[in-house]
Amino acid sequence: MSTDGRGEAVRLINAARRRGRQALAEHEAKQLLAAYGLPVTRETLATSPGEAAAAAAALGYPVALKASSAEIPHKSEAGLVRLGLADEAAVLAAYGALAAALAGRPGGVLVQEMLAPGRELNLGLVRDPTFGPCVMFGLGGIFTEALGDAVFRRAPLEQAEALGMMEEIRGRRLLDAGRGQPSADRRALAAMLVGLGRIGLVHDAIAAVDVNPVILVGARPVVADAFIALT
Repeated sequence: MSTDGRGEAVRLINAARRRGRQALAEHEAKQLLAAYGLPVTRETLATSPGEAAAAAAALGYPVALKASSAEIPHKSEAGLVRLGLADEAAVLAAYGALAAALAGRPGGVLVQEMLAPGRELNLGLVRDPTFGPCVMFGLGGIFTEALGDAVFRRAPLEQAEALGMMEEIRGRRLLDAGRGQPSADRRALAAMLVGLGRIGLVHDAIAAVDVNPVILVGARPVVADAFIALT
């Protein structure tokens, strides 16, 4: 994918602004990240049971369903994620429950490919009042807050700097081969960090990016969830 996603990002940001929103929903955030070359899950936003069933069939079972709304940044904590749905009946039941929970809120139900369990990482972008846009790399998933194992670099990043960040976290050995897992594709991860830095430099309207988790599917990193806050 192109790493020059300025046009797509501006379109998504302006559309959110016109609706008076201060954030992008998950599917919008992933579209923006993909425009800058970050690998994201295959997914479809559904607004009816029929669309959800068709999307699941196209993706192939099992699938995950999530409420996708800019007003709900923490879907798991709100109980708005359904994983490992193995057939159409399960998808329709999950869609009904999530659509009911979204009643009155803008958004839809995201039908997403179900990634195999893997090592989880956390990438992000924050705006420091002194240093400006800074890129973050650390452990993800349930370890994010428990361990606080993350490092930061001021944007822009070169690949060498991004690779160096991976060697500074305490849990860096999780990126190595072991227990049947291959070594993480560090070059792909570095490209993701460089892309996040570019996003921060190009788009002042973006206040923060939370990419958590990034799941290692074997060696390959894939963005499984993302949230983008606007200024």
